[in-house]
Amino acid sequence: MEVNKDEADRCIELAEKYLTEGQKDKAEKFLLKAERLFPSQKAKDLLARVSAAGEGDTANEAEDVPRKRSRSNTTTPPRRVAKEQKEDGAGAAPAGADYTQDQKEAVSRIKKCKDYYEILGVSKEAPDGEIKKAYKKLALQLHPDKNKCPGAVEAFKAIGNAVAVLTDAEKRKLYDLHGSEEERISARRRNHGHQEYNYTRGFEADFTAEELFNMFFGGGFPNQTVYTRRNGRWQRNTDEYQQTRQQQQTGGYTIFLQMMPILILIVLSMMSSLFISDPIYSLHASPKFPVQRKTLNLKVPYYVKENFHTEYQGSLRRLEITVEEEYVNNLRHACYREKNYRETMLWKARNFGDRDLFTKAQNIRTPSCDVLNELQGRA
Repeated sequence: MEVNKDEADRCIELAEKYLTEGQKDKAEKFLLKAERLFPSQKAKDLLARVSAAGEGDTANEAEDVPRKRSRSNTTTPPRRVAKEQKEDGAGAAPAGADYTQDQKEAVSRIKKCKDYYEILGVSKEAPDGEIKKAYKKLALQLHPDKNKCPGAVEAFKAIGNAVAVLTDAEKRKLYDLHGSEEERISARRRNHGHQEYNYTRGFEADFTAEELFNMFFGGGFPNQTVYTRRNGRWQRNTDEYQQTRQQQQTGGYTIFLQMMPILILIVLSMMSSLFISDPIYSLHASPKFPVQRKTLNLKVPYYVKENFHTEYQGSLRRLEITVEEEYVNNLRHACYREKNYRETMLWKARNFGDRDLFTKAQNIRTPSCDVLNELQGRA
């Protein structure tokens, strides 16, 4: 990238300076860094020169240093010398770090910004062209592949959010209206007495910071993604996205087909409930079944509707057999419950040694069992 080339040229200049001063180790260090950033023939030639330099050359260069320094001191004003020395060390990386002081200052500046305009360094009246130009400049400086300074990733996300909001007419309008209120409520946080920018505040971008970077610099998108701007908004149109939509639609049809048998069963059960007729009789009197009748065999009482004689067209003998079977089954269940309760109370009385409770348990009656025994005697 162009930024790498500029930094490599600066490293070569520093290497030449140190080589002139006889500091071969420092010169070699900056030349190797220049080769890593942006390989060039000039850096290779200087590295070969440093490697081939002998002790005599080093001594001669060391003797020339006082004369060159004296000439520069006599011909250059003191303020200019101080300025040049300051510029020579401004872009140098801190000891043991793989980032420059300029990169660190760029990240630190964005941390102190209060809004998106300040992040990009543009005015609130700046057009889209100026905003995009400012973003490109900062993106090259803050991209995580280029800037290894702590906080560079967050700063890179911040400029991505800024350009996404400020180049969208609707989002920019809302941001201008409500941004200051959000800053007071949630956009700013206090950290050791300093106000820092909250990178997650405000309106989020539609894409990731890396995708925005690729859109502006023509980088290849993963999965052949193509972004277009329509009606003031970025829209994505990808082959994979279309395939995913088709797969989702196909999957929906598949699920529908799988659920079809269950839906059919549900519909059939609902329809069958509509065709179920009311019962012909009831063992208990009710407004719907007010007329009492008795079976011919066991004399079991049951109740029918008022229009039973005209509505029922079946066999009366078969109906009474059904009534007697249901009545006897109900008695059997009730008798079982009564006996079970009586046996439980007797066991409890024996377990606690309670004579009164034992007497009461023995006197518990079982009316359903009595009726059942009576019916069995009739049969």
